[in-house]
Amino acid sequence: MSEPLLLMILDGWGERKECSDNSITLAHPENFCQLEQNYPHTLLKCSGKDVGLPDGLMGNSEVGHLNIGSGRIVYQEISRIFKAIEDQSFFSNPEFLKAIEYAQAHQGSVHLMGLLSDGGVHSHIEHIYALLELCARNKVDSVFFHAFLDGRDVGPKTALTFIEALQQKMRATGCGEIATLGGRYYGMDRDK
Repeated sequence: MSEPLLLMILDGWGERKECSDNSITLAHPENFCQLEQNYPHTLLKCSGKDVGLPDGLMGNSEVGHLNIGSGRIVYQEISRIFKAIEDQSFFSNPEFLKAIEYAQAHQGSVHLMGLLSDGGVHSHIEHIYALLELCARNKVDSVFFHAFLDGRDVGPKTALTFIEALQQKMRATGCGEIATLGGRYYGMDRDK
């Protein structure tokens, strides 16, 4: 390629032709419009299966940056976990089984912790359900779940819905109880 090429990543910039409630169009971005009219350009899909996420799940900066330079779909951890649950390899994961065997050999408990929501950015409640199912299949007597409540990737007042759903799953599998509840700010602090 003899001509310079510019790869421009505009976080938070969306493409929408309608003017109402469209802050980009209302700002009249003259330089950007001039570039768009005079140079070849394209838009990329940035959510769901197009970037290695489950269908319908919105992408984010990290996902976008991982995919944009790769030239292929980079499957995100959340999708890889869902695939492992679907093909049942999740339930024969050697590290999970080793932890269960250790707890059973020492008459101990299995302690699980995680973000309790279906937000899909850092976790998904279906993965917690699969861990409970794994423990139930392996007849673990004592399973405790330490929940980090979300309120960021899902609505701020949805914790009770997820707690009730988890309790229902625990009853259905006959496995597990909620040991502690805490906010994600404390349980997942990445800043300190």
